[in-house]
Amino acid sequence: MIPTGEDLTQAHARLRPHIRHTPILCIDQADVGSVTLKLEQLQHTGSFKARGALNAVLTMPATATSVTAASGGNHGAAVAWAARRAGVHATVFVPSFSPQIKQDAIRRHGADLRVVDGFYADALEASQKFAADQGAVHIDAYDDIATVAGQSSVGAELAEQIPAGDVVIVSCGGGSLFAGVSLALRGRNTVIAAEPETAPSLASAVAAGRPVDIDVDRTGVAVDSLGARRAGAIATAVALDLRSTVLLVPDQAIRNAQKHLWDNLRLSVEPGGATALAAAVHHARDLADQRITVVISGANS
Repeated sequence: MIPTGEDLTQAHARLRPHIRHTPILCIDQADVGSVTLKLEQLQHTGSFKARGALNAVLTMPATATSVTAASGGNHGAAVAWAARRAGVHATVFVPSFSPQIKQDAIRRHGADLRVVDGFYADALEASQKFAADQGAVHIDAYDDIATVAGQSSVGAELAEQIPAGDVVIVSCGGGSLFAGVSLALRGRNTVIAAEPETAPSLASAVAAGRPVDIDVDRTGVAVDSLGARRAGAIATAVALDLRSTVLLVPDQAIRNAQKHLWDNLRLSVEPGGATALAAAVHHARDLADQRITVVISGANS
């Protein structure tokens, strides 16, 4: 099921008093020209994930006293932050390759952190079992209407910040940001998903016409945030409905974009957060003569 327009409208109104309305920055990017950056790495907990997590927490049953989630790191920190604001307890499961800085952030926001051997799918299985055993509310990182509706508030803000017709590029792992922004800007701006070549989950889903499991290269530079083994059903449905473009990006292009953001703008951005800009540069020829906005999605590296 895909979030409705009413889901998006209510989420934006619900979140507006609690989240940061992140700014945009216009830069001249070699090989691309003028590019607008949406600085979502300035959001609470250092990524856009705070939006979806808080919307999910604020819409869960009033009787709920605890939540759980699986995460590579950013979603977990966002759930921990949202749960603390709502006065409920959070238990977050992360795979063993989750960066220490993200594990520390989860603990700092007050959650009980559980590290699971294996990959994201293993952490997800553990989180879902915990929810069933303990009666906690499971907050999915990307395949949940409330989560996607929360992420759509990025698109709602962009509708107030950039012209209609701009091409908007967003990084994509499980796809909640891509789906939310695409739905919020539908008919106004074309939204393109950017994925690492090492984890083409949405590209594979679009090619197959449904979500499929892929082999993720665990050595990829953005694997902790964009290493989903399977794209979300919501993101896949949105991409198929809108006939969305998915751009794949090599690791070196991601590293170059990350370095460019620091060297020229002093923006500290994690690899997954720089992937949308990397796509704009790496695929500049395909995007020629178009106004481009990219979402810088996270800073936790």
